[in-house]
Amino acid sequence: MSFKELLKKLAGIKNQEEIEKEKTPKEKFKEFIKSLLWAAVAAFFIITFIVQNTRIPTPSMEGTILVGDFVLVNKFIYGSTSPRYIPFTEVQLPYFQLPAIRDPRPKDVVVFEYPGDQDELYSGESGRPNSMPRGTNYVKRLVGMPGDVIQVKDKVVFVNGKEFFRPPCIQYLSPVPQPAAIVEPDIFPAGKQWNRDNYGPIKVPKKGDVINLTLENIKEWEIIIDREYGKRVVDIKNSAITIEGKPVTSYTIKKNYYFMMGDNRDESADSRFWGFVPRDMVVGQAFITLFSWDREIPFSEIFNLIGSIRPDRVLKLIH
Repeated sequence: MSFKELLKKLAGIKNQEEIEKEKTPKEKFKEFIKSLLWAAVAAFFIITFIVQNTRIPTPSMEGTILVGDFVLVNKFIYGSTSPRYIPFTEVQLPYFQLPAIRDPRPKDVVVFEYPGDQDELYSGESGRPNSMPRGTNYVKRLVGMPGDVIQVKDKVVFVNGKEFFRPPCIQYLSPVPQPAAIVEPDIFPAGKQWNRDNYGPIKVPKKGDVINLTLENIKEWEIIIDREYGKRVVDIKNSAITIEGKPVTSYTIKKNYYFMMGDNRDESADSRFWGFVPRDMVVGQAFITLFSWDREIPFSEIFNLIGSIRPDRVLKLIH
């Protein structure tokens, strides 16, 4: 016995080995469970309020972000929220939001909750086979801020009359733009005579904006008003526009909105088709690709899947 161990023994101090020997199997099991619970709580806190991983399923942001990329999302920068849905369900929960470090800015690659197709109160409301479930996250580049005027001319994006930043990895399936005379019926807002290559001008709604409502423009604003109320409230009765049954001639916007577009411009379902993203649906900023592989390979072919990992995209910053 060393001199140090002798002093500890005389002082009645037990070393770790002696303490472990005195623990019963039941006590050790309790400590193990306790450690697991603390680890789960820590993981829940990190994923909810700080950073989470999201998998990219569509090519709308190629080549900035590829299908099969696992992207880390900075959630606290825009103000994290507590869980909005019961896990693995579409059941909404009351939630609170922490203060934001800053608001989203133009050029940011933003992760947000998909607001729904252009005629849906919320994602999945229509029940169509291709409709996204409620709570589905999308990732796009922020193009338009609240109050900005957006226009696309022969594939070139303009914001407030000035050409917008062209992402370094921007892609087009076809270099030839669709003529302005060609109308895409699923364009947003409904009824506009535009297409994806020649779109707008359209103003992004800003909190406090007063919209004059007419029979000619009500279809443009109906879904936004309904979404702000969280239910179907707009109607037309005896040639008069009503909200919750009351005749109105104007409406004051309650939220700030953003206009989002994919970098893979010709293969992106974005704000040109389903509309604006409200501030309270913004989840976070995509900032780094953790790793990437070919998601077309099934998990049953695990060795082929591992072999498809793209080393050049591991820990790649997103710009």
